[in-house]
Amino acid sequence: MVAVNRKIKVGFIVEGGSEKVIVESTQFRDFLDGKGYELVTPVIDAKGGGNLLPQNIESFVARFDVEAVDHIFVLTDLENEPSVDAVRQRIQNESIQFSFVAVKALEAWYLADSAAMNSWLDDSNFHEAQPEQTQTMPWDRLKEIATERGKRGPGQKISFAKKITKHHGFSLVHAAQHQNCPSATELVNYFTQGIADAD
Repeated sequence: MVAVNRKIKVGFIVEGGSEKVIVESTQFRDFLDGKGYELVTPVIDAKGGGNLLPQNIESFVARFDVEAVDHIFVLTDLENEPSVDAVRQRIQNESIQFSFVAVKALEAWYLADSAAMNSWLDDSNFHEAQPEQTQTMPWDRLKEIATERGKRGPGQKISFAKKITKHHGFSLVHAAQHQNCPSATELVNYFTQGIADAD
């Protein structure tokens, strides 16, 4: 009897509520599913990057024990840290397969998805040339863009994450297609070429 290929079960520990919304979104689950992965839910919300420290990570990881998770990942923001590597070293743990770090912050990925931004702005020509190199934090850039275009601002971060995924079709795959959003591209490429091939 031929064994049916089992999907690789992946768990995510994320910095905050917005990341949780994005990772649990239908778009991201469908992407993972198409690449041979199954997302274990709920995604664990660390409730702040400051909680992604070695003394806390063990308890987060332990929550996946009953789920028979194959690989555990972290998604966090760079914020004002000196480098992506510095963030990865800070949260290193032998149970974590890989840590994805959104450069500056997760909201840079929204800026990189021109289709979702155009839908939110009710526009057709929005394009942020350097979503990971905004002068201010990407969240502030979103507010600026709304003001410039006479639109209502994004409101609260978590409610905006829900809105841009559910109503405007935000997709990490779209963000990864932006030529200047390498942190989103890294995540998408990882699951497109990554551990399924390595195993």
